[in-house]
Amino acid sequence: MASRNVETYRAGHEAFNQRDFDAMTSRYAESIAWTDHSQGRTFRTPQEFRDDFLAGWVGASPDIRIISPSYIDAGQTVVCTFTVVGTQDGPLGPFPATGKEFALPLCEMWHFDSSGRVAGGDLYYDQASLLMQLGLMLQPSGA
Repeated sequence: MASRNVETYRAGHEAFNQRDFDAMTSRYAESIAWTDHSQGRTFRTPQEFRDDFLAGWVGASPDIRIISPSYIDAGQTVVCTFTVVGTQDGPLGPFPATGKEFALPLCEMWHFDSSGRVAGGDLYYDQASLLMQLGLMLQPSGA
């Protein structure tokens, strides 16, 4: 049986796929420390996370979705590996839309406080792999 934290995490991913960012962050604490390590950015409030992080990914890829999640319960931290798939139909940071599809594996951790609220998270992915899939970075020679 999955823990309450795993269920909260799973519901958050389902809400992301439905573009219901309010539902996704409804169990977030008022102050968070949620870090996208590939971009070197930390978000401190659920609003900042919704408006900057989530909206940025959906703006770059309106059809982005999480597939094949695997949750590992570690008590007050839950680890999830999953893949995001989509098409880059909008700008990605400084890069213009390419119209290319991508599949990006990620490892993410959500951290929970003692009352089960999301206190923060850590996200790791290979940014170079994404840029190569989108044709925005050349594959290194000999690779």
